[in-house]
Amino acid sequence: MELVSIAGFVVAFSGAATPTASDWLEFGILTAGATVHIQLTQRQEERRRNRSKTVLIDLIAVWVFPAVLVLPATLAVLVVVVIRVQRWFTARRPAHNFVYSSISHSLAAALANVVYVALDPVDWHDITALSSLREFALVLVAAAVYEGVQVIYVGGILALSEPHPTVRGVLGSKADNLLEAITTGLGAVTAVLLVTMPPTVAIMAVVTVVFNRLAELDQLQDDVVTDPKTGLLNMRGWSESAQRALSRVHRAEGRLAVLMIDLDYFKWINDTFGHPAGDDVLASIAAALRDVTRPADIVGRFGGEEFLVLLPDADGPAAEVAAERIRRTIAALHIDTTDKRGAQTTITERTTSIGVAVYPDHAATLDGLMQAADAAVYEAKEHGRNQVRFAARPDQ
Repeated sequence: MELVSIAGFVVAFSGAATPTASDWLEFGILTAGATVHIQLTQRQEERRRNRSKTVLIDLIAVWVFPAVLVLPATLAVLVVVVIRVQRWFTARRPAHNFVYSSISHSLAAALANVVYVALDPVDWHDITALSSLREFALVLVAAAVYEGVQVIYVGGILALSEPHPTVRGVLGSKADNLLEAITTGLGAVTAVLLVTMPPTVAIMAVVTVVFNRLAELDQLQDDVVTDPKTGLLNMRGWSESAQRALSRVHRAEGRLAVLMIDLDYFKWINDTFGHPAGDDVLASIAAALRDVTRPADIVGRFGGEEFLVLLPDADGPAAEVAAERIRRTIAALHIDTTDKRGAQTTITERTTSIGVAVYPDHAATLDGLMQAADAAVYEAKEHGRNQVRFAARPDQ
């Protein structure tokens, strides 16, 4: 991939304009702002990186994307180099990984610049209210190229390097991508300030420091409600989200279902293959649950080998279909892991017992639904495991 990127740099640099004195001045302003940002957020960025379990969204687009829009490709890439050299001291990553991600940022900036220049933007000093609509569209195209190149370059390698890649693991979460989009948008604002009123770029240095702190706080809040082994909601996070969903359904006089999913003979996995293998099984099942549930469904880890799924707007038949789909999916998993001696092995044919409780048929509260679903799980286990059972109605 690094060799392939050379072609992109050749194309970008061969057609780049020779930097003028004004370009160098704008380059100096951007790198100065980026330096202030990086130096004031070193500890925050280090903490964010240490806590990140998937893709880490760097906030340097605030300084790189304006370079894409207002500078020649050579200087845009040089901005990336200056920033990444400073980031090296907080990255704490293997050198080859750091170089690879640095090239991804550089290539994204170079190719986005090539596309933007090819679209023939007008001088922003001469822009009118009407023509600004066209220029805004060009900025959006450049942003799409800038983000798209990074997704393909980095996400592609992550997908190839993982035995069972997930969308979240390769592309990051929705919150991660929203953060990246906002950061790129701030970069466009920085570009406007740089062209029209260069001294005000200092304001963006302050904004990025505050934004970095907000990103760290958001990450901390996410950690509080996330199970570290599976990446699903933990009991606290699931309960809060489920309670909000139940309140909405109650107001709308609708229905929902709660599934309690218990892995059969999970202790046997730990005893036979070791606890690391048990963790791999839990992670694989969590990934499977994400794949077979809807975006609106709320998936969490109850604890141990038990999972919870809340299905909004689902009645009994719909809940049964969803539960059976989950049961079949888990039974079909081939989980690559290691045994107690570290040798590669594959765990297959794992079964689950699933209990289902429907609101308001089986209970009117979240605790009541969970208790009803849990009782149904025990009934499933008593009748042979590997099956779906509905909770008994309160009047039965």
